[in-house]
Amino acid sequence: MADWMKMVRLGLEQGEPVALISILATEGSTPRGAGTRMLVGHDRAEGSIGGGALEHQAMTQARALLMQPPGSWRVQDYPLGPMLGQCCGGRVRLLVERLDPDDVQWLEEPPQGRPLRTALEPGHVRRSYIAAPPDPIAARGERPGVGSAWIERVGASVRPVYLFGAGHVGAALARLLRTLPVQLAWFDIRPEMAAMGATQADDDALVRCSLDVAPDATVLIMTHDHQLDYRLTHAALSGQARFVGLIGSATKRARFLSRLRADGISEDGCARLICPIGVSGIVGKEPEVIAISVAAQLLQLEAA
Repeated sequence: MADWMKMVRLGLEQGEPVALISILATEGSTPRGAGTRMLVGHDRAEGSIGGGALEHQAMTQARALLMQPPGSWRVQDYPLGPMLGQCCGGRVRLLVERLDPDDVQWLEEPPQGRPLRTALEPGHVRRSYIAAPPDPIAARGERPGVGSAWIERVGASVRPVYLFGAGHVGAALARLLRTLPVQLAWFDIRPEMAAMGATQADDDALVRCSLDVAPDATVLIMTHDHQLDYRLTHAALSGQARFVGLIGSATKRARFLSRLRADGISEDGCARLICPIGVSGIVGKEPEVIAISVAAQLLQLEAA
């Protein structure tokens, strides 16, 4: 389930009226992109659509809608410069709705691979999962009104990240990745690391996991054991991982590459090894600094 859906479900469980603000579409420079959501109650708010005058205006509109019947909705276009005085200069289209606590079946675990359809009806926003996407009605162009509908892939942009190692850097990186739009799987062979949230498994199980990841997966290797690092690296480069990052120095990279070539990894496979990992130019050695550098590198990968 996408994070915004969890936020909505928890908000409705509080038993008080809540409104959902959704960015339907953007043009030009904007603080956040389409699909961003925030939840608004009478005296609370969760999430953010980018802050500033846009968010303030949207929250005001959302709280006014809390006085209307459940299911009430509005679609609003905001030219950020002319209307709100924001320097971004782009345009944002919002859907603001008072959520209906009696229409929550779509908040159950989404069926695998089935997109979510949103339809605007008189006095209600209707959501349901469909077997196959029809021709989508774009949220751009003419402002959507009654009878308009669109589809979205729930959580489609979330990329799996396999993090091996729960030492100081691994723990700092895991804390940070949990705040980002990735699906984190975190492992360590030491049983005591399970209390930190890492899944404990033996060496062979971790190596099989590193080999069998999906083609769009990221593998990050930073265990306490140099030999285990090598086995995980060899397995990841033998598989289909999109990104294979290894913590260490240029010397470690050179030694690993020599062994990898001797152990049958092709030149194309060796070229996929990123070591050292992290954004170049950040030289701090503190675990949190390294974690931020690695996370920034992964965000660059998503933007490529």
